[in-house]
This record gives sequence, C-alpha cells and structure tokens, in this order.
Amino acid sequence: MRVAPSTRVLLLADTHLGADQASRLLDALAGRQSAARAILHAGDVTDASVLGVLEQYAPVFAVLGNNDRTMSLPERLDVDIDGCRFAMVHDSGESAGRGPRLRRWFPDADVVVFGHSHMPWWQTDIRPSDGHVQHHVNPGSAMQRRRAPRRTVAWIEITGGAVTSVEHDPLTD
Repeated sequence: MRVAPSTRVLLLADTHLGADQASRLLDALAGRQSAARAILHAGDVTDASVLGVLEQYAPVFAVLGNNDRTMSLPERLDVDIDGCRFAMVHDSGESAGRGPRLRRWFPDADVVVFGHSHMPWWQTDIRPSDGHVQHHVNPGSAMQRRRAPRRTVAWIEITGGAVTSVEHDPLTD
C-alpha cells in the first residue's frame, strides 16, 4: 500500500524587517524553512527582500499588512496548496467574534491565516450545515514576540487535501 506524501506549509506573520535584514529571519528560522513546500506570510513583511529570500526555499504567498507601506501586495488572498484551500488576511479584527467573522469573509477556506497581534492562535470552526472544518491560525511573530511568551511560526501539514496537523513552533531567543 502506498501512503500519500504530506505537504508541510510554513506560516509567518509580522516579521517587521527592513531592507537587508532578511538574514535575521533566516537566523531565527535556523533552517526550518527548508522543510516547507510553501510559505505563507500574513503581512507586516515591511520589505520585499524578505519575500525574495524566502522564495529561494519554496513558493511564497503574502498579503499586505498595516506596516507594508511600500509594498504592493493584496489585502486578502486565496490559494490552493495540494487540494487544501488557504485564505489570508493581515488583521482579523477584534478577538470577540473572530471565528464567525473569518467564516463569513472566507466561507469555503479550509485554513485562514492572519497576523497583526503577534499572538500565536489556533482554533477550528465547524460549519453546522455540512460539517466543514475551518482552521483559524495566527502564527505569531518570528521576530517580535511583544506580549506573546515566545517568538513563533506555525506549520500546517496537509495529506490528501486535508489538514492533518497544526503546530506552533517556538523559536529560540
């Protein structure tokens, strides 16, 4: 019996790095980026060179954050990765009502990735009408923990078009 290979997707947000600072992100990731089949950045990249460096490892998809003043990125993005539908937005709004709001904005996405707060977050929303599971993930920030206990990224594993795991990965300080 052949087991279908899984796809690992690296989620980032709020890197807040300027020109010529992408190497700081690579140092923080400590080689983790090499395991990614795709990289999603949920905004506040702040300099296009960061995305350029990440593209050396895997296809990169990114959305506009409130600090991405000089970048030309979409505010929202939908992308299919190996049969799994991802949606991204930088700011998901207040935490109260977040689940229903993200479901309303992206009704058929399997995963919604967002950032802005720098706080790692994962919850699922199950649509009552058909049982569709939607994962809401904020990877936290790889560079600025702010109020979060650690700097983090997140990983989504996909097998056969379905999410099989979601994991926050703490980075060393």
